[in-house]
Amino acid sequence: MGGQTTSIVGALVPTVKSEPEDSSAEAPSAMPPPQPPSERVQDVEEVDKDILCPICMQIIKDAFLTVCGHSFCYMCIVTHLQNKSDCPCCSHFLTANHIYPNFLLNKLLTKTSARQIAKTGTPLEQLRQALEQGCEASVKELESLLYLIAEKKSKMEREEAETNLQILLDFLHCLKKKKLDELSEIQSDLQYIKEDIHAVERRRIELCRRRDRYSAKLRMLIDDPPSKSSLPLLMDKHCGLSVSRTATAPGQGRMSSGGSQNRKVDGKSSASPLILRKDSYGGSDTQSLTHSGLALARKRRVHAQFNDLQDCYLQKRRYWARLSSEEQERDRHGSNLEGYSEGLEDFQSVLSTFTRYSRLRVVAELRHGDLFHSANIVSSIEFDRDDELFATAGVSRRIKIFEFSSVVNEPSDVQCPVAEMSTRSKLSCLSWNKYTKNHIASSDYEGIVTVWDVTTRQSVMEYEEHEKRAWSVDFSRTEPSMLVSGSDDCKVKVWCTKQEASVLNIDMKANICSVKYNPGSSIHIAVGSADHHIHYYDLRKISQPLHIFSGHRKAVSYVKFLSNNELASASTDSTLRLWDVNENVPLRVFRGHANEKNFVGLTVNSEYIACGSETNEVFVYHKAISRPAAWHRFVSTDTDEADEDAASYFISAVCWKSDSPTMLTANSQGTIKVLVLAP
Repeated sequence: MGGQTTSIVGALVPTVKSEPEDSSAEAPSAMPPPQPPSERVQDVEEVDKDILCPICMQIIKDAFLTVCGHSFCYMCIVTHLQNKSDCPCCSHFLTANHIYPNFLLNKLLTKTSARQIAKTGTPLEQLRQALEQGCEASVKELESLLYLIAEKKSKMEREEAETNLQILLDFLHCLKKKKLDELSEIQSDLQYIKEDIHAVERRRIELCRRRDRYSAKLRMLIDDPPSKSSLPLLMDKHCGLSVSRTATAPGQGRMSSGGSQNRKVDGKSSASPLILRKDSYGGSDTQSLTHSGLALARKRRVHAQFNDLQDCYLQKRRYWARLSSEEQERDRHGSNLEGYSEGLEDFQSVLSTFTRYSRLRVVAELRHGDLFHSANIVSSIEFDRDDELFATAGVSRRIKIFEFSSVVNEPSDVQCPVAEMSTRSKLSCLSWNKYTKNHIASSDYEGIVTVWDVTTRQSVMEYEEHEKRAWSVDFSRTEPSMLVSGSDDCKVKVWCTKQEASVLNIDMKANICSVKYNPGSSIHIAVGSADHHIHYYDLRKISQPLHIFSGHRKAVSYVKFLSNNELASASTDSTLRLWDVNENVPLRVFRGHANEKNFVGLTVNSEYIACGSETNEVFVYHKAISRPAAWHRFVSTDTDEADEDAASYFISAVCWKSDSPTMLTANSQGTIKVLVLAP
């Protein structure tokens, strides 16, 4: 290939360069009819060579002759002799004292130039030559000539001025249009903001009136002893209204921990109605201080990420306004019963979920195997269908199954797994079957994809078609018998648990780092590749991908779906990216963590994206904000190792507990932590 490319380039370059020489040679050959064209071309070429300077290959200017008989441009030969002491043509010893003016050649060159100008020169060049040679002309002729030249100059100046003014006018018109568009956009944004301010103020007034009515009823009930029996019912109704209107905004109702600790807190709240009654009526100083402190902290988070929140608000507001204008039916339904526009509702959901949490709190911690053993890296953590069990796997060649409630409620440095399966090779990825609770799939460094039965601790199926290390495996959510895997052999394979051979095979040009089924479809998969791209396939047509998402600068290490149309990707370029697979557009880029060479994990839920970092930290991003919402650093309990954690260890796996604020994280030291998002 290299030899062919060189020969092609070598043939093309001379052809391009020879074209002007041929055209210039053919033109003079047609002038004198007596001579054949070939002889005339040869004579011109010989003349041209004689008057060319051997150094600059241009017509000699100010000719100087050397003692060895060669002629050069004065500046060319002087410059040459400053570096070398020889003749450029024959290498004869030569200095600046051995060159002399070549008067004869200068005269010949002058005559040749004059003849050439007379034949091919422009009228101005011919006029200039005639004046320089002393052409006789009367004063009247010169005055007429000067008048014509002045008129020509004035006309050219006017044309140039008109052209410049036209260019300036076009620029100003374009600038005016651009600024008017910006002004129109700003005015539209201001109108949105005014409408939303009025809507929020009306909402606040309504809530204040409702609170006052409730307080008045509460006072009446307290003052009227026979009515105290209906007090708990009224409080429950009021609390239910508050929760339904303030705590269950879109996308928020699902974000509850769902763990035993929350149940304990709920139990304490229901067990002390008298304290709640006092707080509701008179207000507790401690509670009000805590509430005001949390509100102040949330306001600080808003100002810290104001630019991103502003962009998010305007993007959502414009999007919904555009939909309303495109669909006239939405004009009647553009706002809900409380005056909120859909864009404001959407942004309120983002704002409330983003400002609700600011840190990650450690709930439990456990060690994965031997603390002093080098093979402790956890490559994958996955929750089962009901979030009751979670599995870990890594370079220890073991799949360990833990009970989540016992890990949280019975903290211990070393937890005993409820089940454990040994494998022949190091493990890279796990995937629970979301329908068959006791089935889990694994991929390993030998390219083997295995489906395990956790109850019997035995393998159900083994697929050995991959030729190299398999990095990723995933069960389909909509078709539980189907799973997909990707490998270093540049192949994506689709399997069925009902047969031993692969169902589909996709050959790609680069290593496969991650594969993931679309949660709402069994025919669409996303593939993260070492070619820096995400390939989105329709399995009914695998000859070419449905979409190719480009933007990452290095290998794509993970792909995860937040919803049926939102796809998150991680890369070793230290960025996460969010894509819309339906519209085939990028949505956002997330920066803050460090990831240049390792698999550091990626996990998503409906609102948040979390990943590890090579600084031994976990970072959590809200899907609408580009900067981290919270982060947590793994710190070793050994003081000697604490200073070396950032350089020695990295986060290797992360996993959300469904749509709760609870997540599992593990680092390359073998430490597993249960973290919860906290205010």
